[in-house]
Amino acid sequence: MGSESEQPVEYRQSRFRTPPGAAEILLVRHGESEPVRPDRPIPRVDGQDDPGLAPEGREQAERVALRLGAERVDAIYVSTLRRTSQTAAPLAARLGLTPVVEPALREVYLGDWEGGLFRRMVAEGHPIARRMSDEERWDVIPGAEPAAAFSDRVREALGKLGAAHPDQRIVVVTHGGVIAEALAAATGSRPFAFLGADNGSVSRLVLTDKRWILRGYNDTAHLGAGHSATAAPLT
Repeated sequence: MGSESEQPVEYRQSRFRTPPGAAEILLVRHGESEPVRPDRPIPRVDGQDDPGLAPEGREQAERVALRLGAERVDAIYVSTLRRTSQTAAPLAARLGLTPVVEPALREVYLGDWEGGLFRRMVAEGHPIARRMSDEERWDVIPGAEPAAAFSDRVREALGKLGAAHPDQRIVVVTHGGVIAEALAAATGSRPFAFLGADNGSVSRLVLTDKRWILRGYNDTAHLGAGHSATAAPLT
């Protein structure tokens, strides 16, 4: 018989630990961008809409910086579109980091619906916009980026960043469509399942050489009590 002083064996639940060699990626959706107005053309970069941040978006960027400024961050990446670099700027200043531009992080190309037309078509319930939502495909829009090409681009871009940052944490300031595609890839979900990422939200992925692990989605605690529960339009 065992001694009365012996303690019984216990098997406790354990918390998640990032596997050795994995990269943690904090996916930040850019702040709210300037509204679309028919009387004001939208600047473009390589054919894609390139609005700057609205005042609300700049406030969201500052709140992101306050939220993540105390975390260990090894690098910051942005897309070619200025709303991401403007969102990253306050955090980069706090951390003393220079954001790196990664072109493959740009938003899905909307073809004939660039120039602000996408927001209008969605708001007005255009039949193609309804079909896009029903079929969960961007490429029903005339001239839009093919679904397979967009998926491959996002997977390759994040996979490359993950491989470049083993045992590190990086911030990727990007777009709603990119975040949705990345998290769908990680979970095997429907293509549009994660399309509701709010402006200024933070989602967390852990990338190993064998799989992508979703650790958090659409964290908006830093945006304040007055934050809307309704996601902003895609672009």
